[in-house]
Amino acid sequence: MIRTIDVGEITKNVKEMCIEANHFLSKDMQISIQQAEEKEKSPLGKQILSQLQENLKIAAEDMIPICQDTGMAVVFLEIGQDVHFVGGDLEAAVNEGVRQGYIEGFLRKSVVSDPLLRENTKDNTPAVLHTKIVSGDKIKIKVAPKGFGSENMSRVFMLKPAEGIEGVKNAVLTAVKDAGPNACPPMVVGVGIGGTFEKCTLMAKEALTREVGKHSEIPYVRELEEELLKKINDLGIGPGGLGGVTTALAVHINTYATHIAGLPVAVNICCHVNRHAIREI
Repeated sequence: MIRTIDVGEITKNVKEMCIEANHFLSKDMQISIQQAEEKEKSPLGKQILSQLQENLKIAAEDMIPICQDTGMAVVFLEIGQDVHFVGGDLEAAVNEGVRQGYIEGFLRKSVVSDPLLRENTKDNTPAVLHTKIVSGDKIKIKVAPKGFGSENMSRVFMLKPAEGIEGVKNAVLTAVKDAGPNACPPMVVGVGIGGTFEKCTLMAKEALTREVGKHSEIPYVRELEEELLKKINDLGIGPGGLGGVTTALAVHINTYATHIAGLPVAVNICCHVNRHAIREI
């Protein structure tokens, strides 16, 4: 049975989600920061975590962005194969939602139309859009505005297969150590392992939208997430980079098949706000 959806619905939801993600911390992130404050051993680290929560509370109450860098809008669409869009172009509808959200939400416009000419588009478009066709007649929308303080700290490692799981651990820890305070810790670390150069980076990006603390269903991957989180927090970078046991709130790993000659690993780091909003229509 074909389900017909006007692209105006996509525009409406993307607009609302851009505003929501930039003003309200997701529930999973709220809980994880609160739990981190309770466990933090450094008095300064505990104070920073407390101040972060106070800032986030003020932002929600006064409708102020939770970070001055309101990011570049990254949008994931999982589209049921039984959906038929009418009323216009889908990508244009997504960008219209971003445009409306950033203008009406009074969010900072941070996108330039050309990476070298650097002319601001003045409405934060275009978004970075990723689409995936799935079974069914639903559409899942994920909007993840990505600030570039943490984005600039992300890395890709094209490892040799012989480097194995120890090579993967070293790559992730290297990326986090090099990022240090620049990624605005406590951070969430998204990791993509496998696929190709571009596939591993996409997996790392989408891993950031997973509910914080929800582990992979693959047993060895779950163990790797837990081990890396401990090792990252043992680095002592801490909240705000000022020391402590809370450098990261979570490590989320996605994996995919790869070539016999390769072991691609991507590390996409996100700051303590880890903005994302998810809806299904």
